[in-house]
Amino acid sequence: MTIQSHHKDALHPDIPSLVLHDGTELPRLGQGTWHIGDNPDQRQEEIETLRLGVELGMRVIDTAEMYGEGRSEELVGEAIRGIRDQVFLVSKVYPHNAGLNRIAKSCEASLKRLGTDHLDLYLLHWMGNIPLEETVEGMERLVTEGKIRRWGVSNLDTSEMKKLTSLERGGHCAVNQVLYHLGSRGIEYDLLPWQRANGMPVMAYCPIAQAGSLRSELVHDPSVKAVAERHGITPYQLLLAWCIRHPDVMAIPKTSSPEHVRDNAAAARVQLTEEDLNLLDQAFPAPGHKVPLDIV
Repeated sequence: MTIQSHHKDALHPDIPSLVLHDGTELPRLGQGTWHIGDNPDQRQEEIETLRLGVELGMRVIDTAEMYGEGRSEELVGEAIRGIRDQVFLVSKVYPHNAGLNRIAKSCEASLKRLGTDHLDLYLLHWMGNIPLEETVEGMERLVTEGKIRRWGVSNLDTSEMKKLTSLERGGHCAVNQVLYHLGSRGIEYDLLPWQRANGMPVMAYCPIAQAGSLRSELVHDPSVKAVAERHGITPYQLLLAWCIRHPDVMAIPKTSSPEHVRDNAAAARVQLTEEDLNLLDQAFPAPGHKVPLDIV
Protein backbone atom coordinates (compact mmCIF):
# COMPACT_ATOMS: atom_id res chain seq x y z
CA MET A 1 0.00 0.00 0.00
CA THR A 2 1.32 3.41 -0.98
CA ILE A 3 1.00 6.11 1.64
CA GLN A 4 0.90 9.81 0.98
CA SER A 5 3.06 11.59 3.55
CA HIS A 6 2.60 15.28 2.98
CA HIS A 7 1.44 15.85 6.56
CA LYS A 8 2.72 14.37 9.79
CA ASP A 9 0.92 16.09 12.67
CA ALA A 10 -2.35 15.03 14.28
CA LEU A 11 -4.44 17.43 12.21
CA HIS A 12 -2.93 16.18 8.95
CA PRO A 13 -3.02 12.39 9.04
CA ASP A 14 -1.50 10.38 6.24
CA ILE A 15 -4.15 9.23 3.79
CA PRO A 16 -3.51 6.04 1.82
CA SER A 17 -3.64 6.43 -1.93
CA LEU A 18 -4.78 4.66 -5.05
CA VAL A 19 -3.54 4.94 -8.62
CA LEU A 20 -5.62 5.54 -11.76
CA HIS A 21 -4.81 3.80 -15.03
CA ASP A 22 -2.85 6.82 -16.24
CA GLY A 23 -0.61 6.78 -13.16
CA THR A 24 -2.38 9.61 -11.32
CA GLU A 25 -2.14 9.06 -7.56
CA LEU A 26 -5.13 10.10 -5.46
CA PRO A 27 -6.03 9.91 -1.77
CA ARG A 28 -8.43 7.10 -0.96
CA LEU A 29 -10.54 9.54 1.02
CA GLY A 30 -12.22 12.46 -0.74
CA GLN A 31 -15.21 14.73 -0.20
CA GLY A 32 -18.75 14.32 -1.51
CA THR A 33 -21.14 17.24 -1.93
CA TRP A 34 -24.63 15.79 -2.35
CA HIS A 35 -27.10 18.26 -0.70
CA ILE A 36 -24.29 20.74 -0.03
CA GLY A 37 -25.41 24.21 -1.09
CA ASP A 38 -29.10 23.52 -0.42
CA ASN A 39 -29.26 25.61 2.78
CA PRO A 40 -28.04 29.22 2.43
CA ASP A 41 -27.56 29.46 6.22
CA GLN A 42 -24.92 26.72 6.07
CA ARG A 43 -23.11 28.00 2.99
CA GLN A 44 -20.10 29.60 4.65
CA GLU A 45 -19.48 26.64 6.95
CA GLU A 46 -19.75 24.22 4.02
CA ILE A 47 -17.23 26.27 2.05
CA GLU A 48 -14.81 26.38 4.98
CA THR A 49 -15.26 22.65 5.55
CA LEU A 50 -14.38 21.78 1.94
CA ARG A 51 -11.29 23.97 2.10
CA LEU A 52 -10.24 22.39 5.39
CA GLY A 53 -10.71 18.95 3.85
CA VAL A 54 -8.30 19.87 1.06
CA GLU A 55 -5.78 21.09 3.65
CA LEU A 56 -6.11 17.75 5.43
CA GLY A 57 -5.29 15.84 2.26
CA MET A 58 -8.79 15.04 0.98
CA ARG A 59 -8.26 16.89 -2.26
CA VAL A 60 -10.77 14.93 -4.36
CA ILE A 61 -14.05 16.85 -4.44
CA ASP A 62 -17.01 15.17 -6.11
CA THR A 63 -20.10 17.03 -7.31
CA ALA A 64 -22.69 16.82 -10.11
CA GLU A 65 -24.94 19.01 -12.22
CA MET A 66 -27.86 17.15 -10.59
CA TYR A 67 -26.96 18.21 -7.04
CA GLY A 68 -29.29 21.10 -6.30
CA GLU A 69 -29.53 21.65 -10.08
CA GLY A 70 -26.12 23.31 -10.03
CA ARG A 71 -26.12 24.79 -6.51
CA SER A 72 -23.53 22.30 -5.30
CA GLU A 73 -21.21 23.09 -8.20
CA GLU A 74 -21.54 26.81 -7.52
CA LEU A 75 -20.63 26.31 -3.86
CA VAL A 76 -17.70 24.07 -4.76
CA GLY A 77 -16.54 26.71 -7.23
CA GLU A 78 -16.46 29.27 -4.47
CA ALA A 79 -14.71 26.87 -2.09
CA ILE A 80 -11.87 26.05 -4.50
CA ARG A 81 -11.25 29.62 -5.61
CA GLY A 82 -7.54 30.25 -5.19
CA ILE A 83 -6.73 26.57 -4.53
CA ARG A 84 -7.93 24.99 -7.79
CA ASP A 85 -4.48 23.57 -8.51
CA GLN A 86 -4.62 21.60 -5.25
CA VAL A 87 -7.96 19.96 -6.03
CA PHE A 88 -8.86 16.89 -8.11
CA LEU A 89 -12.28 18.03 -9.31
CA VAL A 90 -15.02 15.59 -10.28
CA SER A 91 -18.47 16.30 -11.68
CA LYS A 92 -21.18 14.23 -13.30
CA VAL A 93 -23.49 14.63 -16.28
CA TYR A 94 -27.18 13.69 -16.30
CA PRO A 95 -27.86 10.63 -18.51
CA HIS A 96 -30.22 12.65 -20.72
CA ASN A 97 -27.41 15.16 -21.29
CA ALA A 98 -24.83 12.51 -22.18
CA GLY A 99 -25.44 12.51 -25.94
CA LEU A 100 -23.35 14.29 -28.56
CA ASN A 101 -25.88 17.09 -28.92
CA ARG A 102 -25.85 18.02 -25.21
CA ILE A 103 -22.80 16.75 -23.34
CA ALA A 104 -20.54 19.61 -24.39
CA LYS A 105 -23.12 22.19 -23.25
CA SER A 106 -23.59 20.40 -19.93
CA CYS A 107 -19.85 20.27 -19.36
CA GLU A 108 -19.46 23.94 -20.23
CA ALA A 109 -22.24 24.87 -17.80
CA SER A 110 -20.58 22.85 -15.03
CA LEU A 111 -17.23 24.50 -15.73
CA LYS A 112 -18.83 27.92 -15.52
CA ARG A 113 -20.51 27.16 -12.20
CA LEU A 114 -17.28 25.70 -10.84
CA GLY A 115 -15.20 28.65 -12.03
CA THR A 116 -12.62 26.49 -13.80
CA ASP A 117 -11.50 25.69 -17.33
CA HIS A 118 -11.34 21.92 -16.89
CA LEU A 119 -12.54 18.95 -14.85
CA ASP A 120 -10.08 16.34 -13.67
CA LEU A 121 -12.76 13.68 -14.03
CA TYR A 122 -16.21 13.75 -15.66
CA LEU A 123 -18.68 10.94 -14.97
CA LEU A 124 -21.85 9.64 -16.58
CA HIS A 125 -24.13 9.83 -13.52
CA TRP A 126 -26.09 6.68 -14.31
CA MET A 127 -27.10 4.62 -17.34
CA GLY A 128 -29.87 6.22 -19.39
CA ASN A 129 -31.24 5.85 -22.90
CA ILE A 130 -28.27 7.42 -24.69
CA PRO A 131 -26.12 4.69 -26.32
CA LEU A 132 -22.82 4.21 -24.51
CA GLU A 133 -21.02 4.58 -27.84
CA GLU A 134 -22.32 8.13 -28.12
CA THR A 135 -21.37 9.02 -24.55
CA VAL A 136 -17.85 7.65 -25.03
CA GLU A 137 -17.43 9.70 -28.19
CA GLY A 138 -18.66 12.82 -26.40
CA MET A 139 -16.32 12.25 -23.46
CA GLU A 140 -13.37 11.67 -25.77
CA ARG A 141 -14.09 14.91 -27.62
CA LEU A 142 -14.08 16.77 -24.30
CA VAL A 143 -10.71 15.23 -23.46
CA THR A 144 -9.32 16.30 -26.85
CA GLU A 145 -10.63 19.83 -26.29
CA GLY A 146 -9.01 19.99 -22.86
CA LYS A 147 -12.33 20.49 -21.06
CA ILE A 148 -11.82 17.28 -19.05
CA ARG A 149 -8.66 15.35 -18.20
CA ARG A 150 -10.33 11.92 -18.05
CA TRP A 151 -13.80 10.38 -17.81
CA GLY A 152 -15.63 7.61 -16.01
CA VAL A 153 -19.06 6.35 -15.05
CA SER A 154 -21.30 5.95 -12.02
CA ASN A 155 -23.89 3.36 -11.02
CA LEU A 156 -23.01 0.86 -13.76
CA ASP A 157 -23.13 -2.85 -12.91
CA THR A 158 -20.81 -5.55 -14.19
CA SER A 159 -22.66 -6.34 -17.43
CA GLU A 160 -22.79 -2.65 -18.32
CA MET A 161 -19.09 -2.23 -17.53
CA LYS A 162 -18.23 -5.17 -19.78
CA LYS A 163 -20.25 -3.63 -22.59
CA LEU A 164 -18.63 -0.23 -22.04
CA THR A 165 -15.07 -1.52 -22.07
CA SER A 166 -15.72 -3.62 -25.18
CA LEU A 167 -16.32 -0.41 -27.14
CA GLU A 168 -13.61 1.42 -29.02
CA ARG A 169 -11.98 3.75 -26.44
CA GLY A 170 -14.38 2.41 -23.80
CA GLY A 171 -11.35 1.12 -21.96
CA HIS A 172 -10.38 4.73 -21.26
CA CYS A 173 -12.98 4.73 -18.45
CA ALA A 174 -11.03 5.71 -15.32
CA VAL A 175 -13.42 4.79 -12.49
CA ASN A 176 -16.90 3.56 -11.65
CA GLN A 177 -18.59 5.36 -8.77
CA VAL A 178 -21.07 3.16 -6.90
CA LEU A 179 -22.77 2.86 -3.53
CA TYR A 180 -20.63 0.80 -1.15
CA HIS A 181 -20.55 0.44 2.61
CA LEU A 182 -20.46 -2.28 5.27
CA GLY A 183 -24.20 -2.84 4.97
CA SER A 184 -24.20 -2.90 1.17
CA ARG A 185 -21.53 -5.28 -0.08
CA GLY A 186 -23.08 -6.57 -3.30
CA ILE A 187 -20.26 -5.24 -5.49
CA GLU A 188 -17.85 -7.62 -3.75
CA TYR A 189 -19.40 -10.61 -5.55
CA ASP A 190 -18.57 -9.65 -9.13
CA LEU A 191 -18.26 -5.91 -9.86
CA LEU A 192 -15.35 -5.18 -7.53
CA PRO A 193 -13.36 -8.27 -8.63
CA TRP A 194 -14.00 -7.41 -12.28
CA GLN A 195 -12.85 -3.81 -11.83
CA ARG A 196 -9.84 -5.01 -9.87
CA ALA A 197 -8.89 -7.39 -12.68
CA ASN A 198 -9.19 -4.52 -15.14
CA GLY A 199 -7.20 -2.03 -13.06
CA MET A 200 -10.18 0.26 -12.50
CA PRO A 201 -10.70 1.76 -9.01
CA VAL A 202 -14.08 2.11 -7.31
CA MET A 203 -15.30 5.43 -5.94
CA ALA A 204 -17.65 4.61 -3.06
CA TYR A 205 -20.47 7.03 -2.38
CA CYS A 206 -22.49 6.94 0.86
CA PRO A 207 -19.65 5.00 2.57
CA ILE A 208 -21.30 5.42 5.98
CA ALA A 209 -24.77 4.78 4.55
CA GLN A 210 -25.60 8.49 4.70
CA ALA A 211 -28.58 8.09 2.41
CA GLY A 212 -29.74 4.67 3.54
CA SER A 213 -31.97 3.29 6.28
CA LEU A 214 -29.14 0.99 7.40
CA ARG A 215 -27.14 3.84 8.91
CA SER A 216 -28.63 3.55 12.39
CA GLU A 217 -28.36 -0.24 12.30
CA LEU A 218 -24.69 -0.03 11.32
CA VAL A 219 -23.50 2.50 13.89
CA HIS A 220 -25.38 0.82 16.74
CA ASP A 221 -24.37 -2.73 15.86
CA PRO A 222 -22.46 -4.37 18.76
CA SER A 223 -19.65 -5.60 16.48
CA VAL A 224 -19.18 -2.17 14.91
CA LYS A 225 -19.15 -0.54 18.34
CA ALA A 226 -16.73 -3.13 19.72
CA VAL A 227 -14.20 -2.68 16.90
CA ALA A 228 -14.53 1.11 17.06
CA GLU A 229 -13.91 1.10 20.81
CA ARG A 230 -10.89 -1.15 20.31
CA HIS A 231 -9.35 1.54 18.09
CA GLY A 232 -10.58 4.50 20.11
CA ILE A 233 -12.67 5.87 17.24
CA THR A 234 -16.34 6.47 16.50
CA PRO A 235 -18.50 3.95 14.60
CA TYR A 236 -18.64 6.44 11.70
CA GLN A 237 -14.85 6.52 11.52
CA LEU A 238 -14.77 2.75 11.59
CA LEU A 239 -17.16 2.56 8.63
CA LEU A 240 -14.88 4.87 6.65
CA ALA A 241 -11.76 2.92 7.58
CA TRP A 242 -13.50 -0.31 6.53
CA CYS A 243 -14.55 1.16 3.19
CA ILE A 244 -11.01 2.20 2.20
CA ARG A 245 -9.32 -0.95 3.50
CA HIS A 246 -8.54 -2.03 -0.06
CA PRO A 247 -5.97 -0.13 -2.17
CA ASP A 248 -8.38 0.30 -5.10
CA VAL A 249 -11.39 1.80 -3.30
CA MET A 250 -11.87 5.50 -2.60
CA ALA A 251 -14.60 6.82 -0.30
CA ILE A 252 -16.23 10.21 -0.82
CA PRO A 253 -18.32 10.95 2.28
CA LYS A 254 -20.30 14.17 2.45
CA THR A 255 -19.12 16.40 5.28
CA SER A 256 -20.59 19.76 6.20
CA SER A 257 -18.76 20.67 9.40
CA PRO A 258 -15.07 21.14 10.32
CA GLU A 259 -15.40 18.70 13.21
CA HIS A 260 -16.64 15.92 10.97
CA VAL A 261 -14.06 16.53 8.27
CA ARG A 262 -11.29 16.23 10.87
CA ASP A 263 -12.84 12.98 12.07
CA ASN A 264 -12.94 11.69 8.50
CA ALA A 265 -9.29 12.52 7.94
CA ALA A 266 -8.30 10.79 11.17
CA ALA A 267 -10.17 7.64 10.07
CA ALA A 268 -7.66 7.24 7.25
CA ARG A 269 -4.97 6.31 9.80
CA VAL A 270 -6.92 3.37 11.18
CA GLN A 271 -5.44 -0.04 10.33
CA LEU A 272 -8.02 -2.76 10.82
CA THR A 273 -6.76 -6.18 11.87
CA GLU A 274 -7.81 -9.54 10.49
CA GLU A 275 -9.69 -10.10 13.74
CA ASP A 276 -11.56 -6.80 13.24
CA LEU A 277 -12.51 -7.70 9.68
CA ASN A 278 -13.65 -11.21 10.62
CA LEU A 279 -15.91 -9.83 13.32
CA LEU A 280 -17.46 -7.32 10.91
CA ASP A 281 -17.84 -10.01 8.24
CA GLN A 282 -19.81 -12.14 10.67
CA ALA A 283 -22.14 -9.24 11.49
CA PHE A 284 -22.51 -8.01 7.91
CA PRO A 285 -21.45 -10.76 5.49
CA ALA A 286 -20.88 -10.17 1.82
CA PRO A 287 -23.49 -11.92 -0.37
CA GLY A 288 -22.55 -15.30 -1.80
CA HIS A 289 -24.49 -14.70 -5.00
CA LYS A 290 -25.21 -11.96 -7.52
CA VAL A 291 -27.49 -9.18 -6.24
CA PRO A 292 -28.80 -6.09 -8.05
CA LEU A 293 -26.54 -3.06 -7.87
CA ASP A 294 -27.51 -0.92 -4.89
CA ILE A 295 -28.31 2.64 -5.98
CA VAL A 296 -29.45 5.73 -4.06
